[in-house]
Amino acid sequence: MSCQMRLQSCCATITAVVCFILFGAAQAEPPAVEFSKRCLIVDMNEGCAVADVNRDGKPDVIAGEHWYAAPDFIPRPVRQIPPVSDLPEYLNGELLQNTGDHPYDVDGDGWVDVISVGWTDKELCWYKNPGGHYDEHPWPRRLLGMIPGKNEAVVLHDFDGDGQPEIYVSCWDKTKPQVILKFTKNAEGQPAVQQVVIGPNGGHGYAFGDVNGDGREDILCESGWYERPQGDVFTQPWRFHGETALPHPSVPCVLAKLTDSGRNDLIWGRAHDYGIYWWEQGAPKLDGTTTWTEHLIDKSWSQPHGLAWADLDGDGQHEIITGKRVRAHGLSGDPGSAEPECLYYYKWDKIARKFTRHAIAGPGEGIGMGMQICVADLNADGRPDIVVAGKTGTWILLNQDTTEK
Repeated sequence: MSCQMRLQSCCATITAVVCFILFGAAQAEPPAVEFSKRCLIVDMNEGCAVADVNRDGKPDVIAGEHWYAAPDFIPRPVRQIPPVSDLPEYLNGELLQNTGDHPYDVDGDGWVDVISVGWTDKELCWYKNPGGHYDEHPWPRRLLGMIPGKNEAVVLHDFDGDGQPEIYVSCWDKTKPQVILKFTKNAEGQPAVQQVVIGPNGGHGYAFGDVNGDGREDILCESGWYERPQGDVFTQPWRFHGETALPHPSVPCVLAKLTDSGRNDLIWGRAHDYGIYWWEQGAPKLDGTTTWTEHLIDKSWSQPHGLAWADLDGDGQHEIITGKRVRAHGLSGDPGSAEPECLYYYKWDKIARKFTRHAIAGPGEGIGMGMQICVADLNADGRPDIVVAGKTGTWILLNQDTTEK
């Protein structure tokens, strides 16, 4: 490593420490959960998923160009992913055309396939599982349908409760309409999607949950939130509310009951800046407008691009899992982008009304996040493990039994 690179790394670490001293609202404590860490590959891919690819009853890892067969997590090819060539120069060619990996049996043959889309792709595609015939060739690529582009993410989610998912599209251009894609068949009987527009504006980030306490699941996005209608969600209009507009929120955010108010609160991060917050939902106004009070969780590191919500320590209470998306907009595109990578979980204390931060991987350990954080029991020991993929590598983090310590 050159002297200049060492100096840059040292300065970034000092900056991160100073930022924590000045802005850290979540006091760090020794972790109650510890993880063993294994890097599967170092590449530019930022998507990952967990699914039983080869139907042997064990959860495998899917991450960009490869899938990794459990229990040894041996890499095998899925596809080749080109770099993004039509984005601003400051991104330095550091993005692959993959906003995430989404396992689903698209054609119903009993083998899990992979759905994915690139940042600027206008084609939403799926990659057909070869059904046990895994050699050195990529999986066949199939077209599902056309989308507008500027794709921050797509998400599999069951909106109508029929047990089958639809595809939610998060577009970073909030002037574009908010859409959901329903699975269907084309004229040749092949898998396809049908677009349903639920509102005129969307944007970066999303969360699913009951915002107003009417018992129906709503959609929150950068522009605000959409109130789920009664009846058929694909034919009835969704009512838009703008009071929760957020500046480039994380992908996803979390709606959860943190207090005893009975209302869902909002946990979100500035995906391309410093800051993780929880918004406490208060009583609505007379006209039904929701009200919110902002509370800082942590402002000591930047680019918390995605959140996961899971019970890591088995106490029945979920924790926030998040980390720095490494060079999300290149080395200089976002505040703090050159500072060290990190991965944390935050534990909620209802009595103290605050989150406490615990390190999964501290600054400089080489583990951050990309576009997805996957939580699953990888080794059948009853404890949830973590998979992340980003520009510092694809990692599996195994939740360790610390009861004897």
